Amino acid sequence: MAPDQRTPHRRRTVRRLRATSAGLAIGAFITGLLAMPAHAERGTGTGTGEAIGTVSRTVGHARFVPGPCPKTADPVPALEGARCGTLTVPENRARRNSRTITLGVAIVRAATSRPKPDPVVWLAGGPGDDAVGEAQMAIDGGLNRDRDVIFMSQRGTYSAAPALTCPNIDEFNARAVGLVYDAPSTGRLHVKATRICREQLASRGADLSAYNDTESAADYADLRVALGIDQWNMFGISYGTHLALIYMRQHPQGIRSVGIDGILPPSKAGSVLTWSSARQGFDGLFKACAQQPACNRRYPHLSATFERLVRKLEAHPVTTTVTVPGRSAPVKVVLDGGALVNWMTSATHVAPGVPRSLDELAHGKPRRIAEQWAGGKLSPQAIGRVAHGLAYGIFCSEWVPYESRAEAIRGGQDAFPSFPRSVLAQAPQLTFLRPDCGVWNVPAAPRSIRNVTRSRIPTLALSGGFDSQTGAANGAYVARTLSRATVVTVPYEPHVVFATSKCAQKITASFFDNPTAPNTGCLTDLKPPRFETGP
Repeated sequence: MAPDQRTPHRRRTVRRLRATSAGLAIGAFITGLLAMPAHAERGTGTGTGEAIGTVSRTVGHARFVPGPCPKTADPVPALEGARCGTLTVPENRARRNSRTITLGVAIVRAATSRPKPDPVVWLAGGPGDDAVGEAQMAIDGGLNRDRDVIFMSQRGTYSAAPALTCPNIDEFNARAVGLVYDAPSTGRLHVKATRICREQLASRGADLSAYNDTESAADYADLRVALGIDQWNMFGISYGTHLALIYMRQHPQGIRSVGIDGILPPSKAGSVLTWSSARQGFDGLFKACAQQPACNRRYPHLSATFERLVRKLEAHPVTTTVTVPGRSAPVKVVLDGGALVNWMTSATHVAPGVPRSLDELAHGKPRRIAEQWAGGKLSPQAIGRVAHGLAYGIFCSEWVPYESRAEAIRGGQDAFPSFPRSVLAQAPQLTFLRPDCGVWNVPAAPRSIRNVTRSRIPTLALSGGFDSQTGAANGAYVARTLSRATVVTVPYEPHVVFATSKCAQKITASFFDNPTAPNTGCLTDLKPPRFETGP
């Protein structure tokens, strides 16, 4: 989220942490275009007699044109043979003479020769991640088992034009591992990077007020009609669940079913939610350790140890140097209380090593945590890929105007009453967000953007028991107003269970087969991870 911690609501977090833990360098990013397939004429039962995405169509002010596949930062094997093109839409539908922007579209064919007629459209995380770049995750999870899967780059993201990325923010985040996380001086530099980003994007003609969920939802509504699809299904991860819930409310036509995984309710999005989510995810992990005799014996009272470390490091930050893959020189890393909280928010993705890492830190050995903390931010994958223009458009128009600073701090106090005020002032994943939005300077969205979604559309609400980014309680919360919702918490899993859990993938497949009665039987066989117990 904010310039240093986009939620991730992204799977890059777990890949970075795992790569760092294993000492593996992450490859340099590559962009390229994939050719249109030679056999794109296969029908998909859209009711038009032609394959999805093979003909140009104009609907209102939007136009789909078949063409090369969108650029991606890294090669995406899942896109080989995809049908691709672009959707051209107004940048700002409220302005009569708005310029147009283009969104990359890729349609991965079903694995079966007789696909179901209703495809699945994938909504990416972030905000600011590119759906086309997440195609491999979706296909590796079997989402295209018997349906085509549609990926469209949300406005402003990497494969859209214009792409509202700001490498200067990512480069600041890399440098910031050597700064005190919560310090006012760090905050000033943080906001300076945000201001430079805004100035650069505005100088290129971007209407920054048009990068929000209302416009994005309209983009997807236009896409469905432009592709000639009568009915489709949606699957959103992390921030994509936020967009899916708004889309369900604003454009319910043509939706057969909706899967949401790692749930971020628009009506609650903000700092209070990130604090409560962190509490839920941390407690889930600590409880699992306490219930495992070997872990409990070696690391008793793990929750208390963690909170004590946050207080200690906030008063007396620790400075160390570590070696990071791809960097020839040692990297300076500063760990204070805020840094530890934010490391922990991501570290639930590598849960088996967390108790040992905290224990080593408590005994004066910060190397493991420092390597993971620095490794993700210094990775080549962390530079130039996130659409900060879209992220701030959403944060600053839909979240910050509807949550006061006092409410945000109270949310932290309720979740972690022992934390120092300087830690509570910066919610996990949303550090320095309020002053950032002060310089981003976009108008508040209508208050209705915060409404709960009320719907009879069959919905699968998936969460992970270790999810410290969008807590599992969010599933039950959104289901209160979704009359045909199935709420599933997959135990021992982090944020976005579809990416890490075969069981979650099976449940998702069964949901699209039978949206009102998915098969959740695999949950009974799940076991907690075996936690590391060091010397």
